[in-house]
Amino acid sequence: MSNTPSHVGYSAKHLLAIVREYVTHWVVVGGIIALTGFGPEHWFADVFHLIVVPDRIRQLWPSWLDVRAVIVCVGVAIIVADVLFRRKNARPTQISNVPSYPSLAVNSAPTTEFRQAILTDDMANKELDGAPASAPAKLKQEIQYCRASDGVRLAWAKVGHGPPLVRVSNWLSHLEYEWENALRRQRLEKLAMHHTVIRYDARGNGLSDWDVDEISLDAWVGDLETVVDAAGVKRFPLLALSQGCAVAVTYAVRHPERVSHLVLFGGFVVGGNKRSAEEGEKRTAMATLMRLGWGADDPGFRQLFTSRMMPEATKEQADAFNELQRQTTSPECAARYFETVGDIDISNLLEKVTVPTLVMHLRGDLMNPFEEGRRLAAGIPGSRFVSLQGNNHFFLPGESAAVRFVEELELFLAK
Repeated sequence: MSNTPSHVGYSAKHLLAIVREYVTHWVVVGGIIALTGFGPEHWFADVFHLIVVPDRIRQLWPSWLDVRAVIVCVGVAIIVADVLFRRKNARPTQISNVPSYPSLAVNSAPTTEFRQAILTDDMANKELDGAPASAPAKLKQEIQYCRASDGVRLAWAKVGHGPPLVRVSNWLSHLEYEWENALRRQRLEKLAMHHTVIRYDARGNGLSDWDVDEISLDAWVGDLETVVDAAGVKRFPLLALSQGCAVAVTYAVRHPERVSHLVLFGGFVVGGNKRSAEEGEKRTAMATLMRLGWGADDPGFRQLFTSRMMPEATKEQADAFNELQRQTTSPECAARYFETVGDIDISNLLEKVTVPTLVMHLRGDLMNPFEEGRRLAAGIPGSRFVSLQGNNHFFLPGESAAVRFVEELELFLAK
């Protein structure tokens, strides 16, 4: 494939348009000459006077004969300047720094090379739903297994290049399905462009064991301890979303020497069961429904959670998240997980956090109120709080808040 710069030439249609333009200009010039009477008195000027200039105006004609030359000169100057400008910009222009693509035969399918070139240019400027950026397209995640102290098998994965970034497991994760799911893969790939991202499925989720004896905050913290030891990372930034923030805070208090930065997004201080009696009753009812309908083929019940997590999602995006939830865990485990999250309370741990902390929260979050994010930041000494515009608990592809999130994250980790 040649990289020789291409040129733009004149076509027959283009030349015809230029000729027509020049003729039009000179007809206008002739009209100005005839209107002002400037030049020899000939039949064209007389005819033009008879048609255009009424008698009452012709009586005033001698009073402005002296300005006729000025009018004509100004008109001609404008036309000539316009012609020269158009001629300059109509010249063949060399186009550089533009990749040349292989030519396509009529009715032929685009070649792989052509598709890749188009994707590279397009994805540099915008994100498309369901289409990850081409720059990190070659990234491959490695899934491995380890065992917690109580024998539960945990799946963990790493992907990307650069310093480690550990992401705490949160509500309904699945290492394999997330990597194939457009809603989450784009977010992972952006992080993996600059970091070796280490993440895992907590007990009861994804590729880790579902049938477990204990699901609790302490058990989730123990899962994180097991994974980072298995990954062999000694000191690292910790990124947590939603209820994973409680796990991250607890780990940072217990192991401050291992956490370089703490990034909390969409978290809370106390779970829904403890925020109000009304919220507690609502969550109890939802847990009961989970046990009855979570794993059904009909996604209607799971859509209740999806609409709260992503109220602005398209139908395709909502369907993808519904399927993610179904494949992530069993009905019983989902209910136990949901009940445990509702009972979390880390208010007594916040003042004990000593690592640099960044807290971010979306203003319209329906799952965890914005006030919970502010409360989380206010309780951690020296933490920085960033509010983001949006109503989705989890980012959707192309959201401006997603771009801001990555920018704030990278700036914070660079300190």
